[in-house]
Amino acid sequence: MQNRFIKNIIFLLFLNLLVKPFWILGIDREVQNLLGDASYGTYQALFNFSYLFYILLDLGITNFNSRAVAQDPKNLSKHFGGLTEIKLLLGLFYAVVIFVVGYFCGYNEGMKLKLLCWCGLNQILLSFILFLRSNIQGLLLFKQDSILSVFDRVLAIVIMCLVLWSGWFPMEKFNAIWFLQAQTVAYIATLVFALAIVLRHAKGISFKINFQFFKEILRQSLPFALLVLLMSVYSRIEPVLLERLLDDQGEQAGIYSRAYRLFDAGNNISNLFAIMLLPMFAATLKNKIELNNLVKTSFNVILAMAGIIMVMCIFYRQEIMHLMYRPEEGEMDASYLGRLGQYANVFPLLMGSFFCLSTTYVFGTLLTANGSLKQLNLVAAAGVVINILLNLVVIPRFKAVGAACTSLCVQTVTAFLQYLLAKRILKFEMGGRYWIHVILFMATVVLVTFLVKQLNVNWMIGFGIAFAVNCGAIFFTRLLRFKEIVALVLPKKS
Repeated sequence: MQNRFIKNIIFLLFLNLLVKPFWILGIDREVQNLLGDASYGTYQALFNFSYLFYILLDLGITNFNSRAVAQDPKNLSKHFGGLTEIKLLLGLFYAVVIFVVGYFCGYNEGMKLKLLCWCGLNQILLSFILFLRSNIQGLLLFKQDSILSVFDRVLAIVIMCLVLWSGWFPMEKFNAIWFLQAQTVAYIATLVFALAIVLRHAKGISFKINFQFFKEILRQSLPFALLVLLMSVYSRIEPVLLERLLDDQGEQAGIYSRAYRLFDAGNNISNLFAIMLLPMFAATLKNKIELNNLVKTSFNVILAMAGIIMVMCIFYRQEIMHLMYRPEEGEMDASYLGRLGQYANVFPLLMGSFFCLSTTYVFGTLLTANGSLKQLNLVAAAGVVINILLNLVVIPRFKAVGAACTSLCVQTVTAFLQYLLAKRILKFEMGGRYWIHVILFMATVVLVTFLVKQLNVNWMIGFGIAFAVNCGAIFFTRLLRFKEIVALVLPKKS
């Protein structure tokens, strides 16, 4: 199982590193440059608002289904029809809720209402795609799932490249609706592709409505639903609060979104671990030795990746922000530099949050696979309380920087609590000697990046040098061993 994890995570990372960074750093960034901070901030607030209620589309069904199919592939045919019916009903319920709540929150007219409509439709389509993928993941068809994980983005990139750079569309009329519609087309095509894969492996599916089955699935899924809801609130609510608490037409939400962009890019990669690890943890829970090896291997990989990204982004924050965002038309140098300074103040705080969040994709997923939902929900509830209380205090005074500080505090607390819970409940071994290797690795990455930053060379060259040396530090500090990686990836000769 450990061998399979390494092989498939490499393939998954390869595909996603080809596609998703270009979407976030190329397409999404260009869209914000065209729209401006205020308009894009409004779009981002509405996107996150629609995401807060995403759990109503799922109620934990995706996680439940992934575990069920992983434990017994026959559950695919047994559950698929009934779960599909539930998803359709939940889609209607979700649409009603977001429009009713949105109406009372002020999202009830003009462009905001249109944005909410398209955001809601895309969330519904995405929920169906993830449900279909949960069946594919449960069957351990990781290559097909890896392709599906980027398929929608590839299509959306093609569409948006035509919109932005073909010259066929009048850029003076460009708005966020076009951006959302491109994603809608890509989601529909991906949904059809995923459905074809699932139906190929399912036999004897019945779509007859079974309300008893509906009730039983919801009963079993409610703990998952509550967990997803709570995590969505403490992870996604900052742009919404910035837009609602500050009377600035979404400008601070736009500033936060610019700094958040690399967080989002990294989080998309880290989240792939959780998607792949959930069925693998579920399948190895009874084997303590194999589980311990899988936990250590997965944590080491994600720690190395997230640690290097966090440290290098902190040291090169000014240069990265300058590279990503150009001056607006007619903008004075002083105004441009001041704007970059605001982004650079928020950016390192969010990258610290990214590091902490990445670790939860191992320990939180392990607890989820074990069914320890009560403990996870208590941790998530604490995160929600801390997040809202802190943001109500710091956002009016410190604005986007305050929201980023809150995010860092919440992610640190929840990550630490999830690790403690996982260690106590699953009793895996991560002793003092192991943590010495972790501390040595992180200290080496900080020292290397600091020393390279002092060199009198172009920052991009320095960044490349630091990155290469830091990757070598993974093996030098024995966080991972090269021979072990080779043995895991390459088949052994008989």
